[in-house]
Amino acid sequence: MIRLKKRGFALSALLLSSVLLLSACGGGGSGNSSNSSNSGKSGNTASSSSNSSAGSSNASQETKVDHSKEVKIVGYLLGDQPKGMPEVLDQLNDKLKKDINATLELNYIGWGDVASKYPLVLASGEDVDFVFAADWNFYVAEATKNAFLPLDENMFKTYMPKYYAKQNAAAYKAAEVNGKQYMIPTTTPDRKVNLFVLRKDVMDKAGLKEVTKFSELEPYFAEIKKDYPDMIPLNLDSQYDLPTPFDYLVNEKFAYSSAPMDSGDPMSVGVYTDWEDPAGKVLSITEEPVQSAFKYAAGIMKDWYDKGYVNKNPYSNKTRSKDNFADGKSGVAFGNSIDIQATLAAATAKGIDTYVFPQLSPSGHAIANSWLNNGVAIAAGSKNPERTMEALDLIMEDESYVHLDYYGIEGKNYEFTSDGKLTLPQGVTTDTNTYPPDAAGFWFVDKDYLKPSADWTANYLELYNKTKDYLVPATFSEFAFNSDKVKGQEANLKNVASQYFLPLTVGSVKDVDAAFDTLVSKMNAAGISKVKTELEAQASEYLKSKAK
Repeated sequence: MIRLKKRGFALSALLLSSVLLLSACGGGGSGNSSNSSNSGKSGNTASSSSNSSAGSSNASQETKVDHSKEVKIVGYLLGDQPKGMPEVLDQLNDKLKKDINATLELNYIGWGDVASKYPLVLASGEDVDFVFAADWNFYVAEATKNAFLPLDENMFKTYMPKYYAKQNAAAYKAAEVNGKQYMIPTTTPDRKVNLFVLRKDVMDKAGLKEVTKFSELEPYFAEIKKDYPDMIPLNLDSQYDLPTPFDYLVNEKFAYSSAPMDSGDPMSVGVYTDWEDPAGKVLSITEEPVQSAFKYAAGIMKDWYDKGYVNKNPYSNKTRSKDNFADGKSGVAFGNSIDIQATLAAATAKGIDTYVFPQLSPSGHAIANSWLNNGVAIAAGSKNPERTMEALDLIMEDESYVHLDYYGIEGKNYEFTSDGKLTLPQGVTTDTNTYPPDAAGFWFVDKDYLKPSADWTANYLELYNKTKDYLVPATFSEFAFNSDKVKGQEANLKNVASQYFLPLTVGSVKDVDAAFDTLVSKMNAAGISKVKTELEAQASEYLKSKAK
């Protein structure tokens, strides 16, 4: 994934005042889930009188901001709204109303709609105050379009004092794009690796004792096809899963970051690098090791697709493999060592033994997450940027808020054991829990407040304990590509990818070599050479600055 350069804060306190004044005046004022993008709205909670909140007429004791006027904050998160979100949101709004005289309306962008709807929400002029932001989710692309509000140090000091006290200064510098900071990065970057999960019972029937690489799963898939008619070996969704098996196969040949360097979009094509190469050579799709690795992966995927191991139309499937794995609908669950926990717990509850395997480079490493892997951005058109930042300060850095937005309601969705581990209340199962941990999209909270689970399996604990040894920084871990000079070419390449690259990753092409040649031809016509030239120049400058 693209990582961003470290630079200092760009805006002065004078500009801060102007930005906030203009922004405030501009508008006048996993478990069971739902795929509706607006189903997380808080209903009428935002319409109550501003005089009903105790102390709301006074300035905040921490930020000294006037809270006499009640405001509604509108946010967008990714994924599917948990079934229990309305109840959790009611409690969250009770706390926000009391603390800063504000209420929150939450909307969700489903995984299958992220690529199309996320930019649209920001560009359409909809009522939105904040959105989830990450280096893997169009942060650079949207920042260069000025879709986010520029932020500076004084804003954090004033409106997010808890966050400012905790955050590392390097995170602010890493979040800059073209000299301005647009993201509020998490204070606790995830320590995680991507992974896949298999069923031990199927492995035993297939004679597969252990796995050393993804391409060894042929016997496992064949066993599912033969004896499990309701299960699809690779039941891929249209957003997260679709290119993932292809990525695992490419990673067998070189350290592939699962996305082009120029766009950071795993669903697109562009220019690449071996992320462990200290020289940082920029590679086209026709250069080695990219070409042979892509053809290798595409060949295996075609074989698996032709044998019926891949669902026939993943482009329309909006359910991730990890969300139907325990239900016996997918033979493999794709995720990471954090978001897979609910899947493993659900499988255990149904008596399914699991086998977890991490996605590693040929040398046995995984990319350490940057500060920008999870964060939040304030929309450029936010009507209430100051109050939004105050709310985020609580949601991200206050322990009681973190437990509520991440775990749900204590006694209903979670409890803590006497030794401080997370568990379910009596009578609640992973299937009936309406608000599973990590399922509500608040991935940017301070994870130092999170607890280990009492239900972690031995296999997962082994992976958890090894994770820190897998992680190493990528050569371009904090590199940000400025696409201003090649925006047209980037848009062309995205269109090319949809028509000519994604079918290769799924395996639905008639002939791999012919399809690859067509892809290369279309990329050339789309202007890939100009993108590569521009990226090489910027990458060279980045490596020079890094060496100083």
